[in-house]
Amino acid sequence: MNQGKPIALSTLDGKVISRCAQRHRHIEWLDFLRQIDRETPKGKALHLVCDNYATHKHPKAKAWLEKHPRFHIHFTPTPASWLNMVERFFRSISTVRLERGVIRGVPELIAAIEEYIVVHNSESETLRLDRQGE
Repeated sequence: MNQGKPIALSTLDGKVISRCAQRHRHIEWLDFLRQIDRETPKGKALHLVCDNYATHKHPKAKAWLEKHPRFHIHFTPTPASWLNMVERFFRSISTVRLERGVIRGVPELIAAIEEYIVVHNSESETLRLDRQGE
């Protein structure tokens, strides 16, 4: 998760679930977890890779996660944000869309991010990992 812009990235097909929020508290984190729960197939186990931000470890978030056993949270080591695929997505959105545009305020920023995600999701493909020579 990035400040104010939680993102869930499916490593299976590259699609993104996102939401813009004014703040980055446990309340927004719980709202986002509920959104992920609604927007993903019910029978699937979900493994979320998160940074060590306190919001992700709030007692109310922990209680919600205990009631939703299909969610498995994995925390990246503090100096290893590069392990989180979402961080790579943020780099892409920054260099491809945000650095190349003129943005005049928060509403335009949110619109640019949401537009980028729609295009990204329409062009995403299933990631195939084949062994060399097969």
